[in-house]
Amino acid sequence: MSENCTIRLEGKDYEFPTLIGTEGEKAVDISKLRATTGYITLDDSYGNTGSCQSAITYIDGDKGILRYRGYPIEELAANSTVAETSYLVVFGELPTEAQLRRWSDLLTEHELLHESLQHHFEGFPPNAHPMAILSAMINASSCFYPSMTSLEDWTDFENAAARLISQVRTIAAFSYKKSVGQPIIYPKPEYKYVENFLQMMFSLPNKEYILIPEVVNAVRMLLILHADHEQNCS
Repeated sequence: MSENCTIRLEGKDYEFPTLIGTEGEKAVDISKLRATTGYITLDDSYGNTGSCQSAITYIDGDKGILRYRGYPIEELAANSTVAETSYLVVFGELPTEAQLRRWSDLLTEHELLHESLQHHFEGFPPNAHPMAILSAMINASSCFYPSMTSLEDWTDFENAAARLISQVRTIAAFSYKKSVGQPIIYPKPEYKYVENFLQMMFSLPNKEYILIPEVVNAVRMLLILHADHEQNCS
């Protein structure tokens, strides 16, 4: 049974429950603080505040710890793929061979952007910040795929997750091409996630990018490392 925390305000004691996180971290549940006392808290940058309970990611930057669903990032970076890690983050467990095959097929199925979205790229100036373009294009895509914001069943959720994870690399690559004034390169269904991203970034209509295994592996690890960082909105 969890203990309570006593907070004294204006000579009156208030009891609030404490919680223990998945990694043993301790917290005071003050979700009813305002309703009970009329007070709120001030915590610049939320350095001491958790906004919800989550079992997806645990990160402790000071100790160099990053885990997805309990799996150490070192293990995933050494042995996993982007498709497998994304499945783990979204669904909470490593996929079976059949589940990974289906998930990879969904990522391939949803890798193309709606053609009308290309007109949005034309409206951005060449020096627009890539993150601004990425944010705007993800928001715009919901107009073309309304099921992404009105999930009625598990299939809708699965497809929305696959579409977002797959198309974010397409949007990123298209944004880069826009910034350097080069033609957009479409994804190739025969390529895996990282290889496809690199060929969209660096291929030209008259010259295909030659994949370098060391670069592919480095980008794979980079994308796994940044797959999820708790609730960091950067």
